[in-house]
Amino acid sequence: MRRLVAAVQNCYGAAFVSRSGVRMSYVLKLAIGSIVVGIVVLGLKALAWWMTGSVALLSDALESTVNVATAIAALLAIRVAALPADANHPYGHHKAEFFSAILEGVMIIIAAMLILNEAWQGMMAPKVLQAPLEGLLVNGLASVINAGWCWVLISRGRRHRSPALVADGRHLLSDVVSSVGVTFGVLIAIVSGWALLDPLMAGLVALNILWSGWKVMRESMSGLLDESVPEDTLVQVRAIIATEAVGAVEAHDLRTRHAGSATFIEFHLVVPGELTVSASHEICDRIEAKLRQKVSDCVVTIHVEPEHKAKHAGIVVL
Repeated sequence: MRRLVAAVQNCYGAAFVSRSGVRMSYVLKLAIGSIVVGIVVLGLKALAWWMTGSVALLSDALESTVNVATAIAALLAIRVAALPADANHPYGHHKAEFFSAILEGVMIIIAAMLILNEAWQGMMAPKVLQAPLEGLLVNGLASVINAGWCWVLISRGRRHRSPALVADGRHLLSDVVSSVGVTFGVLIAIVSGWALLDPLMAGLVALNILWSGWKVMRESMSGLLDESVPEDTLVQVRAIIATEAVGAVEAHDLRTRHAGSATFIEFHLVVPGELTVSASHEICDRIEAKLRQKVSDCVVTIHVEPEHKAKHAGIVVL
């Protein structure tokens, strides 16, 4: 682990040598893993389509090309998000991951449109599948790999608060659901001999992908629009301020937002007029230390005000 941290420091600067730096190096490894897994799965699905000639399996393979492209986009976004704040970006580059997630949503929608086109062509000229069972086994292996990796991405992405990884994982989850549907559809087409069912399944896959793309884009917009942190986190922040601000009068105008892994917390702290600057600063330090302990990667800004600025409508200090 020490060698890993040292390598990251050499590449990106001293800002990485911290808990967030180790986290980011781990997230980067997951993003690189997504590219490798995506290429392997794409190869298997392309092979399954080549073996069968199935339009539904072709739609599955087309979606995997998007998986690879979005995994590369996620890697680039995570690297940009890891850059330290600078003169032009004083709040950091955390939102780069949200842009990546929106790009993924757009690419998912494009893939769905391509699949719809293939499905339409297949409906116009249905054809009998070749070597269907062997092709389905190969496609099934690709789905198993995807299922395991999407679980890794979603669980680890949430733990390390990476929107890009979570979006990538949810995209893979939609791919797994689509693949299962395609498998059953092609099996039914084989048993019944109804060749039209194959392109119909491809059309259903496309609709499912469209819905997945919309959800990814909608959730990413909340971060770009500076949506407040979840209610349970907000309750925790209020409780910490109330218990740690001993010596102050109240806290008001609490504002929060999240950007990638970072959580920004801002509020006004009212203190008695006779309190010294040093004593006020000690209260702020105590609050900040507790917030950083309970809310990972948080950036705290406290504006200290004299007692006559009290609004009597904020957080009461216990």
